Amino acid sequence: MDLRGLLEFVFVGLLALGVFFAVVGSFGLSKLSDFMRRLHGPTKATTLGVGSVLAAAMLHHSAFGGGLTIRELLITVFLFLSAPVSAKLLGMAAMASDPSARPPPPPGAAPRGESPER
Repeated sequence: MDLRGLLEFVFVGLLALGVFFAVVGSFGLSKLSDFMRRLHGPTKATTLGVGSVLAAAMLHHSAFGGGLTIRELLITVFLFLSAPVSAKLLGMAAMASDPSARPPPPPGAAPRGESPER
């Protein structure tokens, strides 16, 4: 097997991994019960899926195209920076609009605004 065949196996593996994560994230978005759980699917699994597809595109263009393109790299960086920030903001907005959505404090934690006793 030559280098081209090996690289094609790597591309197909990354694409298959990307499709798997995208499908799992989409399934989680549609099947999980409440907003906080539904928020978890697209921000974790789908981000990994799109990241894998973009990694395959970057490798393909660098191996068989005109060299490494900056476009896919910028898309990947923007995706990995914006997805967690948007999930955090959506979660905070959901907890602000519905205080019952806030998770309970861990055992032994002090109430809000107070320091724990020592």
